[in-house]
Amino acid sequence: MYDLAAMGAWAEFAVRWLHVITAIAWIGSSFYFIALDLGLHRDRNLATGADGEEWQVHGGGFYHIQKYLVAPDQMPADLVWFKWESYVTWLSGFALLALVYYLGAEFYLIDPAIMELSAWQAIAISVASLAFGWLVYNGLCNLFVNANQTALMVALYLVLVAMAIFYTNVFSGRAALLHLGAFTATVMSANVFMIIIPNQKIVVADLIAGRTPDPKYGKIAKQRSTHNNYLTLPVIFMMLSNHYPLSFGTEYTWLIACLVFLMGVTIRHFFNSMHARKGMPWWTWAATVILFILVMALSTAPLWRETSDEASGPALRFAQAEGFEQVQDIVMGRCSMCHAEEPNWDGLHWAPKGVRLDTEAHIANNARAIYMHAGLSRAMPPANLSWMEDDERALIRDWYAAANSR
Repeated sequence: MYDLAAMGAWAEFAVRWLHVITAIAWIGSSFYFIALDLGLHRDRNLATGADGEEWQVHGGGFYHIQKYLVAPDQMPADLVWFKWESYVTWLSGFALLALVYYLGAEFYLIDPAIMELSAWQAIAISVASLAFGWLVYNGLCNLFVNANQTALMVALYLVLVAMAIFYTNVFSGRAALLHLGAFTATVMSANVFMIIIPNQKIVVADLIAGRTPDPKYGKIAKQRSTHNNYLTLPVIFMMLSNHYPLSFGTEYTWLIACLVFLMGVTIRHFFNSMHARKGMPWWTWAATVILFILVMALSTAPLWRETSDEASGPALRFAQAEGFEQVQDIVMGRCSMCHAEEPNWDGLHWAPKGVRLDTEAHIANNARAIYMHAGLSRAMPPANLSWMEDDERALIRDWYAAANSR
């Protein structure tokens, strides 16, 4: 039978697959409808009373699309709702957060060098921060509902800056960026669940009852959809960041996150302007490149956060387990030429993915990854370039089992 680590890895893979699939569906429909709304021809006196129309061609056919500013005169028989894409994306994302960061809190969520936390304390902070994000965001939207929307966007950006500073002073760098993405994604999905869909249901109920719907509900829903549009790209960056230590492994992680949110604005501004037929503001790409260069510079100043040379906490269990000395010799001989502070392998300038395996503490802290990638599977070393033997992989498995039986 598969052990718990293997079962957990496949569960993580399945949930991640679901998360990516539903996120593609949600982002695709979101981007499409924003582009459609911006591109509608509103200068035509339509007999149907619609606010605007557009002709599109796709898949060998032509589509004639009309948008009603509030609602049509009568309720259509078939109405397609776009909501489950958002809901399942958030649910699968939270499940993935629990599988990776809550169940593996001692490895991925907590960094004792940043803040000493127990697993339950870190998880409680994580969950509370997601709820806090929605409350603050929704409160600001209600406060600025009739005010200048640019002022609202600035206020929301300041909240994101504050959360970036908070997360990087509580969690590990990897978890900080991931949580900033989860914080933002929670706001986006809650927009759909708490505001956009309920408002649309009110309009539908009014139509069925023969009442004239209040246009304020459509106005509020559009405001939230626009926010989601500008937040999407930074969220994707945050979700991908855990694969790239250059993004989360420095003391400037919070500032990198802040610049990424600005890049999301500049990129979406270009496409939104283009779709609205207001021209192509090419300056936004120059601004994006400058911001990205700043991110690159911050990521290497210094390259990595200092890590302890002594195993502590949960890692002690692996450092003291039977077979650790043999595994340490194997890892030092087969892996540390790449996974070191200064790799000896030609072409490598830093440890791949920031994983160092050149000290007892580093090996103990990465016990699960060593087991999964070199013991249970043959993923590492890549192409078995350092000729790790099958009996060495068996020793890694035995050591991991011994540590978990303590």
